[in-house]
Amino acid sequence: MNWAQMYDCHGDVGRVPELLARAEREDAPEVWAELGHRLVLECDLVFPASFAALPRLVRLASRSARARGLAGAILRCGAGSHGCDDLLEGCARVIADFRELLDRHLRSRPDNYLASFRDLLAAEGEYHWAAVLGDFSDDFYEVGCPHCAVEVTIAIGGHGRYSAIRDWHLGDVDRRALRPASPEGLCGIGRRMHERAVRDEEFGLADGIAHLFGRAECPRCASVFGVADGHAFAHSPPL
Repeated sequence: MNWAQMYDCHGDVGRVPELLARAEREDAPEVWAELGHRLVLECDLVFPASFAALPRLVRLASRSARARGLAGAILRCGAGSHGCDDLLEGCARVIADFRELLDRHLRSRPDNYLASFRDLLAAEGEYHWAAVLGDFSDDFYEVGCPHCAVEVTIAIGGHGRYSAIRDWHLGDVDRRALRPASPEGLCGIGRRMHERAVRDEEFGLADGIAHLFGRAECPRCASVFGVADGHAFAHSPPL
């Protein structure tokens, strides 16, 4: 690794490898705090040093929650306009190892299950869901109706599971119950997410995923559309 070309968010090229060497010797909070600050800028921007650090972070991840979390944060930013796509592609083997590690970690049903679940989505290249997936305790998703273009609010949480039109004064009006997908009707990433959550007995998460990948009725024109497809399309980065 030519660290002379791997600058961090401060433009420095020597500090990150020094910090990684310290992290390999001791699990010091101040070391991890500085590493996080240098490698991920508010989980929006990553840098060449971020991807250069991934192999060492993943090696530490089996015994360090901080290393696991920082590696996951770097990958969740992997779809951003960081100009490091070639470095990301060069990490394919390391990312594959990280996927296996995260899957084993999820099987242990950790307290921070959702965070690791989202990190695994990022490691699988599912950047959209890694960024927006919540725990379905109080989640709202905005989706444009593909037929009449009205903005529809999708609620999945303690307030209910419905589509509605959001009114500034009245709240969510003209609510229509969501139509969750059956486990057999799920496919692709929705099926993988649901099966993983069921496997690990995260049944609240699994139920939310079934609704997210189900169908909604537009309160304006009464057409029915897929929630997840609409949300992913509306929030896809421009080509």
